[in-house]
Amino acid sequence: MAVLTGSSDEGSLLAEYLGGASATAEFTDRWRSPGATHSRTWEERFGEHAYGPLVDQAWAAALVDAALSADDIDLAVVTGLHGRATRRAAGRLSVPVVDDLADTVGNTGAAHPALLLAGALDVADPDRVIALVALADGCEVLLFRTTGSLAEGRPVLGVAAQVGHRADVAYADYLSWRGLLEVQAPNRPEPNRPSSSAAYRQADWKYGLVGSRDATTGTTHLPPSRVGIGGGDVDDMVPAPMSHAVGSITTFTVDRLAYSQAPPVVFAVVDFDGGGRMPVELTDVDPDDVAVGDRVEMTFRRLFTADGLHNYFWKARPVRG
Repeated sequence: MAVLTGSSDEGSLLAEYLGGASATAEFTDRWRSPGATHSRTWEERFGEHAYGPLVDQAWAAALVDAALSADDIDLAVVTGLHGRATRRAAGRLSVPVVDDLADTVGNTGAAHPALLLAGALDVADPDRVIALVALADGCEVLLFRTTGSLAEGRPVLGVAAQVGHRADVAYADYLSWRGLLEVQAPNRPEPNRPSSSAAYRQADWKYGLVGSRDATTGTTHLPPSRVGIGGGDVDDMVPAPMSHAVGSITTFTVDRLAYSQAPPVVFAVVDFDGGGRMPVELTDVDPDDVAVGDRVEMTFRRLFTADGLHNYFWKARPVRG
């Protein structure tokens, strides 16, 4: 997850940084040996005991740095990998605390503080002070004040809406994708490793889904072409970015024989709004629920792994919302 930062000189801010503080101490809480599939933790009561004073110290110092009192804080985001210490910290702040999404998303690691902050900004009113409290090898507290530009900067689908439109993954699939459960591969040849040279030559298409549009006929070509299917001059094309395009399923098939790390493969032909047609694999779908006319959008996903190389490309998923 990425966070865009800047000053008011560069444009309207959604939230203004007011100040913050951090506190650290030398103790072992969570660790993982090189090559291990799981991390390990020390006894939970010890972590709760070790984190408690750090939270109090960082919280008090952040309020001083921002020239605020605890009564000025409207909402707090409290997160960390140590669940018991995090819950204890949330209860000690005497401030309303947002849901940490543990029951629906889990913990996304380094991205989780920013994810929860984005969710808080989705629903916060202007001129509210939000505290971000992160427990990781210590405690860091950051204080923000929302601005009047918050409403216009909100995404069409906020964090809560995206969580509500999630596609749950079967636990066995999760274990196999993580290499924790060995499953029998499909009775078909595994794919060849992806070509680095081909990916380099077609980087705009592979990573940006940039097709071509005939300057004379207006026909969109996916993948990009030098020659228009409806006539026109050679190399008379303009770029046609399609990564944000939305389209409708014209036809589809469910293939239970083709190689896939998540069988069966659901393959569809999609007609995009504004022009362009493309055969593409569907993701985040139940094969029994797919229908002609379904609306889909593009998403960058992993296709397969061969010879230790991951091959990524674009798939289509149902339009969320």
